[in-house]
Amino acid sequence: MSPSTAAPATPGPAGPGATTPMVEVRGLTQRFATAGGTVTALDGVDLAVERGRFVSLIGPSGCGKSTLLRVVADLITPTSGQVLVGGRSAAAARREQDYGIAFQSAGLLEWRTVARNVELPLELHGVGRRERRARALELLQLVGLGDVAGARPSQLSGGMQQRVAIARALAESPPLLLMDEPFGALDEMTRERLQDELLGIAAAAGTTVLFVTHSIPEAVYLSDRVVVMSARPGRIAAVVDVDLPRGTGTDVREAPEFFARVTDVREALRGAPVRAGASA
Repeated sequence: MSPSTAAPATPGPAGPGATTPMVEVRGLTQRFATAGGTVTALDGVDLAVERGRFVSLIGPSGCGKSTLLRVVADLITPTSGQVLVGGRSAAAARREQDYGIAFQSAGLLEWRTVARNVELPLELHGVGRRERRARALELLQLVGLGDVAGARPSQLSGGMQQRVAIARALAESPPLLLMDEPFGALDEMTRERLQDELLGIAAAAGTTVLFVTHSIPEAVYLSDRVVVMSARPGRIAAVVDVDLPRGTGTDVREAPEFFARVTDVREALRGAPVRAGASA
């Protein structure tokens, strides 16, 4: 895997363009009012994700990983700070369909066929029937499900449903894919197979991926860079660069370098300093 150039963001103006980071988070603080008082979920988060990179967020439960992803997606309005996607505000990026999003639950509509589930974002934005059907079939071929386009979601396995959800997230060719534990409910063999497929899909589409996971091996296997978050209030505790050779999944997962990066992330989660050479 190639090393990421993602790094903590530095303040300054940025506009759309090839040299602009796909995601810039500057001084992000997120608070929520609860019955017990105000809870600070994120505190002063700075992060940049460069285009074409795969960056994972990992940390203890409740550290704000999913909250950060939802702020980037403009599903939550930040209390303070700034979030840019492709050089524009998160709200503008959402309006321009600059990202696709996939959650742990595939969220497919049972009354629609697989193909029509993939078509849904295109249909909502007024794309004609013939064009959106062609795009759906293209994406289903990409995720290896071209032969089940006419099936209903209930006829598919959990792993197949997740592949449909990924295809749907890619329907409008977004430059950014936001993923919140999309493989968390799957068995280990299915999970590893979909990890390989996701890497192939992202590479083929040139897509930037921001990925939330609780699994250290998954984060290391998929990512160019692993961002380790602290317990609430969530902050960036460490960043671990991953530079593993491309190859078959088994080769990478059994390589000494893979286990070394897993150890680096595990130690960072425990609060230990990241060893020299593991982080930029």
